[in-house]
Amino acid sequence: MKFLKVLSFVMFLGLFAALESQAQEVGIRFGNVNGNNVAVDGVFALGEFSRIHADVSFGNDGVGIDALWNPVYDNISTSDIMWYAGFGPSLFLSDNFKFGVAGEIGAEYPFPDVPITIGLDWRPYFIIVEETSFDAAGFGLNIRWRFN
Repeated sequence: MKFLKVLSFVMFLGLFAALESQAQEVGIRFGNVNGNNVAVDGVFALGEFSRIHADVSFGNDGVGIDALWNPVYDNISTSDIMWYAGFGPSLFLSDNFKFGVAGEIGAEYPFPDVPITIGLDWRPYFIIVEETSFDAAGFGLNIRWRFN
């Protein structure tokens, strides 16, 4: 089991490092993130209306990794506020190993004069491995710096 944990951790870190080289936004996320309290948050474009929203979270004696695909990313009506929805794998590495899927729905505002984006989202988690559970308390505040 230890080998599986280490292999999973290395694979997710490799994915995060590969995506980070193309990051459009990097920042921090506060709130319930995979059972932790704070995360390094990044957004990586896949196209005009699709992106990866990835987090590496810390706290509670473990490291959490989420890599969520947001196939829905669009303006709310005619405003500058963007909304998004998506899903993806979720991994928590500690003595209590967890693997599952997370959903995500949120809204964010990219400030026009300052390269900062602020957003709020909700992430329910469905954990499959070590024990099956559902956590709907994944609310968070994202503050990210835009690079382009």
